Amino acid sequence: MADETRLLIDSSVLLEFLLNQERADEVARFFERTPRAALYVTDFAFHSVALILVSRKRGEALARFVNDLLRVRGATLLKLTPDEVVSLATRTEELGLDFDDAYQYVVAEKHNLTLVSFDADFDRTERGRSTPADVLGEPPVARDKPPSKPARVRSRRR
Repeated sequence: MADETRLLIDSSVLLEFLLNQERADEVARFFERTPRAALYVTDFAFHSVALILVSRKRGEALARFVNDLLRVRGATLLKLTPDEVVSLATRTEELGLDFDDAYQYVVAEKHNLTLVSFDADFDRTERGRSTPADVLGEPPVARDKPPSKPARVRSRRR
């Protein structure tokens, strides 16, 4: 990984690790080998993860998440302005993404970050995404979350 690479970590990656899912080891290696200054998380992803952990009665995992990612790892928390959030209504259509994915995408775009996600919906976008294995230079894993909807076909104006 290049030292200047700045990475926006999507909630899919965070939850994979926190819920000890199939690719948790890949995410653990990613966090171990990634410089703390390279890690960014949106407030939206942070609160989404918190909501899921609390709804699953995993308060201890939430406490570890906050401590490890934000305090120990020193990840930077990013957010959009209210006007930028309003503009997401249009951007969701342009990008063919749902609101939460568009939020991640726009923050990555705004701050010129590489989006790290297991969500293949981002593959349809100009910026795309990387998985933790991609960032580490490991062989690709074919078990990413498939796109939730087909790619949008853009009509040509005449």
